[in-house]
Order: sequence, then structure tokens, then C-alpha cells
Amino acid sequence: MIRPYKIEISDEMIAQIKSKVANYPWEQCYMPSDNGWDYGTNMSYLKELCEYWVEGYDWRKHETSLNRCENYMAEVDGIDMHFMVEKGSGANPKPLLLVHGWPGSISEFMHIIEPLAHPERFGGSIDDAYTLIMPSLPGFAFSARPARPMGPRAMGKILNSLMVDTLGYKSYLAQGGDWGSAICSWIAYDYPTHCKGMHFNFPTMRNSAGPQTEEERTWDNGLEDAQIMNNGYRTQQATKPQSLAYGMFESPVAVAGWLIDKFYHWSDVDCGDLESCHCKDDLLTNIMLYVVTNSFNSSTWIYYGRREEGGRYLVGDDGRTVTVPTGCALYPAEMMCWPPRSYYERMYNITHWNTMKKGGHFAAMEVPEIWLDDVRAFFRTITL
Repeated sequence: MIRPYKIEISDEMIAQIKSKVANYPWEQCYMPSDNGWDYGTNMSYLKELCEYWVEGYDWRKHETSLNRCENYMAEVDGIDMHFMVEKGSGANPKPLLLVHGWPGSISEFMHIIEPLAHPERFGGSIDDAYTLIMPSLPGFAFSARPARPMGPRAMGKILNSLMVDTLGYKSYLAQGGDWGSAICSWIAYDYPTHCKGMHFNFPTMRNSAGPQTEEERTWDNGLEDAQIMNNGYRTQQATKPQSLAYGMFESPVAVAGWLIDKFYHWSDVDCGDLESCHCKDDLLTNIMLYVVTNSFNSSTWIYYGRREEGGRYLVGDDGRTVTVPTGCALYPAEMMCWPPRSYYERMYNITHWNTMKKGGHFAAMEVPEIWLDDVRAFFRTITL
């Protein structure tokens, strides 16, 4: 049964969080003398962010923005799932499932909700309107955590059930970044009778057959070296997530430090300035969704779950591929380099392949206009 839901965090919890941030023992924390971002989150910036968190950030303002969408809870395959819905304008808006990842959340979509659902308000065509369904992944934010770690394929099953069985959409579209890319890939692979097209902007999936051309082998050989400085968090969360969780539960600053590192290193940052593409309010709202729900622990389980599911491989020994139309958006600052198109064409039915001029891993937050143009261009080609 679908139940209306309102995001409403108590004044007591907000005060407790601010108190913990205000009383963080900075004097016991230090960095190497050059104080740079190479070691992780820059301490000077984190202190600045935390000062704003205590003195200037208004959670209620952003809570109100999140509640402008219709928020619901529904039990789906045994898990109490939270999801936001923005009904599109016009008579026939296409249903579009938007899937976030880690260290993101539903807050990633705040800049694109209105123009995507109501384009006519922004000088666009009402024919481009979509009804947006934006779930919090199992174990993230307001969705219940599974009993044990769950990978992206299992989450794809839940989200397809949400769309088809709970909401009644017999056909729909899907878009994702980060884990959303993997989840949408599995949805398109496993449920092509319902998911009629998918668009993604993170090259997470792999072909078990491996690279076949010299260009593909060059990409594959360089991929692991390029990821060395990004592998630490991924290995920890895929093998021993519980050991990390104890400190995060106690300290909002620790959560912020762990997440901000990714937003800096994975975004299209100009001249070392994180706020060239992310404002403090957006960063803190995303962090707060982890802190107010105490979901940092269970959000990391998806890494463990993927390892148990079999890792990144989408195409198995049977050679089956994603047959639905697939769009790929290649952002220049993406933290994982894209394979040659030929590699993915053996995995997906690629009908749209667009190399962007600007943007990174959190494209809907960083460059919402560019993201919108590409998503619209692709989904215009698909009839439900």
C-alpha cells in the first residue's frame, strides 16, 4: 500500500547535529603542512563548511524543497521504500525513473525536477514533460535498510517492482549516474518488457569477454592505474563496511569528510575550488540526508552486495545483452574513464553517445542545463 510521507526531522535532532559539529575537536586533527586535497578532504575547507553548517545552513529551507514533491512510502518486495514523485505537465508525460548513487541521494535531482517535469514553465515544449519517480535506494536516507547487503541487480528488481507493481507503469524510462548507472543497466537487462529505454552517465559495467580491439586493450590496461587513488574507499566498503560505520555514526563531521572528498575529486572543479560547481547548501543537504537518517552504514552495503553478486560484469557467458535503446553521456571530469564505444556496443543497444564539454560525476547537480539537454534529446527518440 502506498502511504503519503512527509520529511520532518525533529528540532531536537537538528540541534544535536549542530552541537556535534560545533564541538568537533579540530585541535586534535591535523594534516601535512601543505594542507592540500591530495590526502583527502582539505581540513581548511571542511572547517569552513562546518562553520557554515552551524551558523548559516538552514535545513528547514531544504526540507521544504524536498517536500514540494509528493513523498511516499510503500513496501516493495519486503522493504519499506521511500520515493518522491513529481507529476509532469500535460496529458501524457512519460514516466521516468531517476536513480541516484553513492555518495549521492535524492537531493542530486533538485535542480532538474521542475524543468524536466514542467518544461513549458522554462520556455520549453510541454511534449518534453516527464513524470519523475525518484526513490531513495534500499538502505539510503528514508528507505529501510535490507537485512543484509544488497547489490545493484537486486535493487534493480525492487525498483522495477516499484514502477510496475506498486505504481502501475507497464512501461517506463530510466536514468542513472554512479550506482544508478549499474542499477538501470540491470533493469534494462532483466526487464526489457517494462523498461523501454535507459540513459546513464557513469561507465561502471564490464563485459566478461574483455577488450577485443587494440583501442579497447589500451583503455583496459590503463584503467586500473587510473583508479589507484580512488580504490581505497571502494575496497573498504566492499569488504569491511561495518568497521568504518562506528565512527561515522558518532560524528557528522566524519561523514562530511568522507563524502566531500568524493565531491571534490569526482567533480569538474575549476582551479581547486569545490564551490565552482557545488554550493555549500547543496553539499550539506546531501550530507544531512545521510546524517539525519543514520544511513551512512547501510548505504555502503551496496559495495559489499555487488561483490557478492559477481562484480561489474553485465554480459555473461550466454552472450545476452541490453536490447533496449541506450543513451550514454560522457562527462570530461568523470572519475572513471569511459571505454571506447565499440566495447559498450557489445553490451548495450547504443543509440545515443554524446561527449560533453563540461561536467563530472554528479552531472545533474554540477551542470543541470547540460544534463537536461542530453537526457531530453535521448528520450525524445523513444515511444512508450
